[in-house]
Amino acid sequence: MNHTDERAHHVANAIPRDHDAETAFYALWLDPTLTYSCAWWDDGEDDLHAAQLKKLDYHAEQVRAAEARRILDIGCGWGSLVRRLVEHHGVPHTVGLTRSPSQADYVASLGDARIEVHLADWADYAPEEPFDGIVSVGAFELFARLGDPRPARIASYRRFFEKCRGWLAPGKTLSLQTIAYTRGQREPTPGDRFVDAFPVSRLPVLAEIAEASDGLFEIETLRNDRLHHARTFRAWLDRFRARRARAVALVGEARALRFEHYLELLAQSFQLGTLALYRVTLRRLEQSRVRAEG
Repeated sequence: MNHTDERAHHVANAIPRDHDAETAFYALWLDPTLTYSCAWWDDGEDDLHAAQLKKLDYHAEQVRAAEARRILDIGCGWGSLVRRLVEHHGVPHTVGLTRSPSQADYVASLGDARIEVHLADWADYAPEEPFDGIVSVGAFELFARLGDPRPARIASYRRFFEKCRGWLAPGKTLSLQTIAYTRGQREPTPGDRFVDAFPVSRLPVLAEIAEASDGLFEIETLRNDRLHHARTFRAWLDRFRARRARAVALVGEARALRFEHYLELLAQSFQLGTLALYRVTLRRLEQSRVRAEG
C-alpha cells in the first residue's frame, strides 16, 4: 500500500464526520436522490442518477422487497433507499437508522408515514418486531478503529451480525455494501494522516467479514464492484468541479479543497485495486444450525 493510497483511505474515513454539514453542499455534487455511496453502472451507462437508482434496486431485490412488509436500512443517509422501497417497490413500512441529525431531519421532513427514521446507532437500536430484510450500505467500514487488533475487529463485526440476525425473520436476508481493503494492510502512521483532527476507522478485509458472520449467516452472493466505485467517484468529481464556486461559497475554500482531493484519491484507489467495494448478500441461518456450527 503506497503513501497515496493510505492518504486516500484516511481522507475517506474523515468525510463521515462531515455528514452533518449543509445538505445543500452535498446536493451540489451528489445525484438528485442524495445517495452518498457506490452506484451500479451498466455498460454504456453515463448517467449518475440512473446508476444510483439501479444500485438501490439491486439491494431491494437482494432482500426480496416485493414480498416484504418491513425493511430496515442501517446507515440510511438522506433516505434514498427507504424512499425507493416504499415508492417503487411497494414496501409498506421502512425504518432508517442514521447518526447524523441533519440526515434524520431531512428524512423526517419527507412526511411519508411509511418511512420511520431514528437518530440512533445500530448498537443501541431495539426494534419492536422482526424485519423481512435489512440493508446496510457504507456503515460497516466504520465499525473498527485504527489500532484495533484483529480479534477486536472480528468481535465488533460479529456484534453487528448478531444484531442483524436477531432482527431478521427466519429465512430472510441482509444486503451489505462496504468499502474494504483488498488484502491485509499495515497500520498507517500518524504522519500519514491527511486530516489529523478527524478520527479514522480501520477498513475490513473480506476474510474478516466471512469469519464474523460464520454460523450466523450464509453468504449467498458476493461481488467486488471496485470499478463501479472508481466510476462513481469520477462522476462525483466531475459534478463537484462544475459547481466548485458554489461549493466554496457554502463551506469555504479549505473544505472544498479537502473534498476535491478526497474524490481524486478515492477514484484512484478503487481504479488501482487498493480498495474493494463488496456487495454481499447474507441469508439468516436458523438457530439449530447456529448451535451446530457455533
